[in-house]
Amino acid sequence: MHNVPERLPTSGAWIKDLSSSLVVFLVALPLCMGIALASGVPPARGLMTGIIGGIIVGLLSGSPLQVSGPAAGLAVIVFQLVREHGIAALGPVLIVAGAIQLVAGLLKTGRWFRAISPEVIHGMLAGIGVLIVIQQFHVLLDRTPKSSGPANIMAMGEAVFSGFFPLNGSREEYAALIGILTIAVMLLWEKFRPAKLRLIPGALLGIVAATALAQALHLGVNRVKVAELSSMISLPTLAPVHEWGWGPMLLSAAALAFIASAETLLSAAAVEQMQDKVRTNYDKELAAQGVGNMLCGIVGALPMTGVIVRSSANVQAGAETRRSTILHGTWLLLFVLLLPFVLRMIPTASLAAVLVITGIRLVKPADVRHLRKFGWAPVLIYLASLITIVTTNLLTGVLVGIGLSLFKLLWKLTHLETKVEQIGEGQALVRLSGVGTFIGIPKVARTLDSVPHGCCVHIDASGLRYIDHACIDVIDNWARRRRDQGHLVHLEIDTLLRRYKTPISQPVV
Repeated sequence: MHNVPERLPTSGAWIKDLSSSLVVFLVALPLCMGIALASGVPPARGLMTGIIGGIIVGLLSGSPLQVSGPAAGLAVIVFQLVREHGIAALGPVLIVAGAIQLVAGLLKTGRWFRAISPEVIHGMLAGIGVLIVIQQFHVLLDRTPKSSGPANIMAMGEAVFSGFFPLNGSREEYAALIGILTIAVMLLWEKFRPAKLRLIPGALLGIVAATALAQALHLGVNRVKVAELSSMISLPTLAPVHEWGWGPMLLSAAALAFIASAETLLSAAAVEQMQDKVRTNYDKELAAQGVGNMLCGIVGALPMTGVIVRSSANVQAGAETRRSTILHGTWLLLFVLLLPFVLRMIPTASLAAVLVITGIRLVKPADVRHLRKFGWAPVLIYLASLITIVTTNLLTGVLVGIGLSLFKLLWKLTHLETKVEQIGEGQALVRLSGVGTFIGIPKVARTLDSVPHGCCVHIDASGLRYIDHACIDVIDNWARRRRDQGHLVHLEIDTLLRRYKTPISQPVV
C-alpha cells in the first residue's frame, strides 16, 4: 500500500500546485523566523531550513504533500543546546542526527519510529507548547527568555506581580502592544474571515498589521535581523565537539534524530489521512529527512521535521504533487534574495505572539478527554510527560513517558484479578480474570484458600486471556484437595484451558 507510485497529475495540477505553494509560503515565512528566534538563533537560520526542506527534501520526500521545515517541537532542544554549548555545536549535532535518520530510513525502520504510545506524543506536544508559551512571553515583551522552564515560569510570575512594567512609553510597553495587536488580528481573522479568503493565514495578517504600526509610529522595538544569503551559511567545525565531548554530543544527536523522526512520521501519517491523491513511503521519507538535516548541519541551519501546520495548509489549498512543496521553498529563497529589507522591518514581538498562539494550540484539552476514555493510566502518563518536559528537558520527559508506557504494558500483561462471591447458601463463586501466570500464583493460592470450608465451589476462569501451566497446576491441586475432603468443586473453563489437556479441563465433583 505504501509503495504505490504517485498519481499522475491532472491537467490543472500546475495551477493548483502553484497556488497552494504560495499559501504554504505565506504560512511558512513567519513560522521559519519565529521558530528560529524561539530556538535562540538568528531568523536567517530558520529561513535556510525552510528553503532546504522545501527544495531538497521536497524532491526526495516519501510523503510528497508533506512540507518540511523548522519545527516548534525541536525549538526547545535547540534552545538548550545553544545555551549550553554555543551555536557552533549545532552543526556537528545535526550532521550526526541526519546520518542516523538516513541510515534508519535505508534500513527500513520508518514504521518503528511511529511505535510510540499516543499519550506520550500528546504529552510531548503539550509540554513543548507550554515551554514555547512561557519562553515567548518574555520575547513578546522584548526581554530575553531564561534557560529553563522553571526559570521562565518564575520570571513570568515576577513580571505579573510587579505589574509587568511601568506605563511610561517604554520599549517593553510598545513590544507588548505589538504582540497584542498581532494576536488580536490573528484571532479575529480566523473567526470572521470570508470563506473565499480562508486560505490566507491569520499569522501573516497579524504580522503585517504589527509591522505597519511599528513603522508608522517609529516604535523603538526589537526587529528581525536578517543577513544577506551569503553570510547565512556557517560551515561546521569540530572545535565545539572537542570541548563538549563525543559521548554527550552523540547522545544529543540521537535524541534529536528520534524526536524529529517521530514528529515527521506522525505528521506524514496525518497528511495521508487528509487526502487520497498520494500514499506515503515512510522509509523514504525518513531517509529524505536525514539528507535534509545533514545539509542543514553543513550550512549551519536549524534542524527540520515534517510539520503538520504547513502540510495541512498544503493539502487544504489543493496541492496535487510534490511541486507545491518545492515551489514554496523556491519562494522563500527568492524572498530572502530579493526582499530581505522587508523582513528587517518585522518586530520580534510580533513573531513571538504568533508562537504564543502556536504553543497554546499544542495543549489540547480534547486529547485528555480522549485519553480518559481508556482509563486514568493514559492521562497520568500524559501529565507525567508534560510536567517532566517543562521542569527538566524534552528528552527526559519523553523517556519518562515511554518508561511509564512500558510499565503499563507490563502491568497489563501480568495483571490478574481474583474475587470470591457468595452466590447462595452453601455456595461460593471464584472468578479469575486477566492473565494467569506463575507471577500470580501467590494471589491465586491466597484467593482459593480464603474460600469457606463446607460449601460448594464454582471456579470461573472464562475471564482469563491467558493462563500458563503453573497457574493451572495450582488450581488443579487445590480442586483435588477439596474433592478429597468431600467438598464439591465445579470448574467452568473455556477453550483457553482445554488446549492444555490437563485433568483440570474436566469438572471435579
